[in-house]
Amino acid sequence: MKQIIQDLKDGNTILEEVPAPLVKPGQVLIQTTRSLVSLGTERMLVEFGKANFLQKARQQPDKVKEVINKVKTDGLQPTLNAVFNKLGQPLPLGYCNVGKVIAVGKGVEDFAVGDRVTSNGNHAEYVSIPKNLVAKVPENVSDEEASFTVIGAIGLQGVRLANPTFGETVVVVGLGLIGLITAQLLKANGCQVIGFDFDPAKVSLAKSFGIKAANPGEGIDQVAFVNSITNEVGADAVIITASNKSNDIISQSAKMSRKRGRIVLIGVIGLDISRADFFEKELTFQVSCSYGPGRYDEAYEQKGQDYPLGYVRWTEKRNFEAVLNAISSKAIVVEPLITERVPLDQYESIYGDMSGSKSIASILVYPEKSGEPARSVTITSNSFSPGKGTVGIIGAGNFTSAMILPCLKKTPARLKFISSSGGLSGTTLAKKFGVAQSTTDNSLILQDSEVDMVMVTTRHNSHARMVIEALNSGKHVFVEKPLALNQEDLDAVLAAYKDSGKTVSIGFNRRFAPLALQMKKALGSGNTPMNIIATMNAGFIPANVWVHDMEVGGGRIIGEACHFIDLITYLSGSKVKAVCMNAMGVNPEENTDNATILLKYENGTNGVINYFANGSKSYSKERVEVYHQERTLIMDNWRKLNGFGFKNFSSASSSQDKGHQNQFNLLVDSIQKGGNPIIPMDELVNTTKASFAAIESLKTGAWVSVE
Repeated sequence: MKQIIQDLKDGNTILEEVPAPLVKPGQVLIQTTRSLVSLGTERMLVEFGKANFLQKARQQPDKVKEVINKVKTDGLQPTLNAVFNKLGQPLPLGYCNVGKVIAVGKGVEDFAVGDRVTSNGNHAEYVSIPKNLVAKVPENVSDEEASFTVIGAIGLQGVRLANPTFGETVVVVGLGLIGLITAQLLKANGCQVIGFDFDPAKVSLAKSFGIKAANPGEGIDQVAFVNSITNEVGADAVIITASNKSNDIISQSAKMSRKRGRIVLIGVIGLDISRADFFEKELTFQVSCSYGPGRYDEAYEQKGQDYPLGYVRWTEKRNFEAVLNAISSKAIVVEPLITERVPLDQYESIYGDMSGSKSIASILVYPEKSGEPARSVTITSNSFSPGKGTVGIIGAGNFTSAMILPCLKKTPARLKFISSSGGLSGTTLAKKFGVAQSTTDNSLILQDSEVDMVMVTTRHNSHARMVIEALNSGKHVFVEKPLALNQEDLDAVLAAYKDSGKTVSIGFNRRFAPLALQMKKALGSGNTPMNIIATMNAGFIPANVWVHDMEVGGGRIIGEACHFIDLITYLSGSKVKAVCMNAMGVNPEENTDNATILLKYENGTNGVINYFANGSKSYSKERVEVYHQERTLIMDNWRKLNGFGFKNFSSASSSQDKGHQNQFNLLVDSIQKGGNPIIPMDELVNTTKASFAAIESLKTGAWVSVE
């Protein structure tokens, strides 16, 4: 299928060929017929993509600070790699999609194949969208009209926040696409509507809708204009839909408001607010969040958990439906807003010069297609044969892009497949790293006789299932940590492993780091007790991020702290026999990312893992201390290692290297030549069980044995 993307690195807008997505549980698969180009939002993305590095930095000063801090802690090269990796990830454009349902995911009951629907899907021939972001289109609403639904919901949410009552005067600043729809919604609500814009054509169109519109560029004083219409009272509310960096808009909005008026921001403007303007009138100011309640709430959008109507009357989906009903009843009209209709393959006529465009609404028209969409795209014509280290990768996220593929490219591995849920990220990485095929169908990888090893780099809750599927298909498996999120899943993995005759590897890369290897060499292999303290200054992650969700990410202890359980196991040469974990807070819950884990090892080693999320990001992220036989090792952030009390070792240094390259070198070599797995399976299982025991200990407040 074809999809429009924005390349952030070179600024090009591209019509990319990517594999069509499979329908996911809780979602519907839509074949697109029309999509609306949101010129305001998409112009900003396109212009950002075309900006040079310095201009990009000026637009995002907060990101520049993060980069500077990362240089201080991690070094220049790792920081540059991270920045260029981020810029190398293209942005899918568009969020106003209309089409017909061609597949319904598990758990979806409100939609059926053949339904005409609108959604916030991208400019792509096929999109898989969560059910709470999809709405059915009434019979008397055309696909073109329905493509205005999401834009209309943005305006409607601003209107709801302004809370106008019948007869009030509301000013709309900016009569672009959102502004013109917002003005119509206000008029349908019984309001007197005043609009301002510098484009004469938009002002004229607004007047045709019965809006008192004016062009400030013609010398009109906006404040005087509003006062004259309201008998010097001022506007009851002002809704700002303009996009302008100037602070004049917020100042003018305050001055044209009545005492205790309301100002709602939908657009993007300068926000250097004058206290006097707001203080004297006791004005209220609020920023509107996209389509309405539910936006950016993963439970609502991705898991399909609706808010009860009695408590949240207007969610984003119900706003979609309200806009469709308004279009259906002709309470608002959108057809006059259409400036042009453009076939998808002529997209450049829209995106070629967006900065100078006078278009209000551009509609992309999609070709009619029949049959199953292609779920694999061939990138290269490389030849493959079994037993040669041929790899299929499932997952195309940030870690795959930033670490796994760059490391694999330096090995003799043959990269045949990469799979991603939407198709775009996998195709981008396939082109960048020479992977032969991009797909959205994992079964193509599992059924391919040439693939020796499957690499699983998806979200944590899918790891165990995908490992089992790969083992049952006769493949060696590498899975990014963790292996499983609970004992039941681990038992199922072990059952498949025992029957497969294949190997399982987990991405516990720290033990392969050059400084970890140096530590192991200095300590020797005497299997005698030692004290090891590992501290991870993990950094704060907001509570709504998926890694904290125990069902999806498993929490940061199971998902990340396991790295250090494995590292201590490696350094001590022993396995964990008991775990006790304490977390910050009087009544800690079962999920935490501020905890201290105590580990008892079979050979008497004491391990301590401090996993903290409340430290400064300008401080080193990882530190390991080892006390053994009157000797001490201190490792700082995988860049420096100091030894005290050793006869033949005092210090070592390295560019920041956490062992990924060594890990993949050994992994590919073991697949091609055979031999033992890079980490013994009993150690992998022990580490996984120890992470489960840590969570159990937090619940019970006691030591938990690891069987």
